[in-house]
Amino acid sequence: MHIGIITARDETFHPTRRLIEAAGDKGHHVTLIHPYRLWPVIAENALQTAATARYEPFDVILPRQGAEIGTSSRVLIKHLQLMDIPLVNDLEAIRLTSNQFLTLQALASTGVSVPDTLFINAPTGLDEMAGCLHNYPVVVKQIDGRQGSGVALAQTRAELDHLVDARLDKTRGLLLQQYIAPAGRQDIRALVIGGKIAGAMRLIPPPGEFRANFHLGASSRDHDLTDAAARVALTAADAVGLDIAGVDLIIDAQKRVFVIEVNYSPGFRGLEAATGLDIAGLIIDYAAGIARRNR
Repeated sequence: MHIGIITARDETFHPTRRLIEAAGDKGHHVTLIHPYRLWPVIAENALQTAATARYEPFDVILPRQGAEIGTSSRVLIKHLQLMDIPLVNDLEAIRLTSNQFLTLQALASTGVSVPDTLFINAPTGLDEMAGCLHNYPVVVKQIDGRQGSGVALAQTRAELDHLVDARLDKTRGLLLQQYIAPAGRQDIRALVIGGKIAGAMRLIPPPGEFRANFHLGASSRDHDLTDAAARVALTAADAVGLDIAGVDLIIDAQKRVFVIEVNYSPGFRGLEAATGLDIAGLIIDYAAGIARRNR
């Protein structure tokens, strides 16, 4: 199989390197598609592409741009989709999960529990929504943050006003979210592949840190999901339409399960290290299966 991976990162980036290795081990070939070196073309009403290099026909494509995906990359993905090249995670699911509030909307509308979250696009929104902010601290998030970046904690209304003034882009908006204290909390990353739980890990934030992110120094260990948590993770992936999804769960001290984020292009260094599983191989197997079914 010829597998295309859309990414601006080269083969030194961990997930890219591991996917190339896993594909090679299974007899497949991977080509990295730089999103700014392959361009959509419409010529005589036919969809084509132009590129700085010649690409052999792809059997399947894995978009791996992450939260920083821009409009031009989304145009390319849609173009390839319309050319009948199968995608692992289609454009609508990618568009949805690239915006954290759109993701939470989709989850809540299907009954998946999410933390109370307010979306504001003007500082005056704080006055109107003050009644919804029952307790401090409040988590302040960018709509497209990744790996814990763009997340801060406001302990008081004055701190919240300052963070909103500093971080709010009216064209994009800002999220204010219920704080779930680390004491008695479990932070879980579950990986869903093709409607099944491929693996899960528990993330433990370093002392003094409320964000449980592997890239911010959280430690990770293998975790067996309860049946209830597994159902939530699978329902969340299905609700946003993802074939492959990293689902971030918080289980609070009362054992309530919340989904705080769903990622269409999850990293898996920590998950492979914590579980010993060949996550890259599982992703490649799924992509190859999609290609075979398309044939």
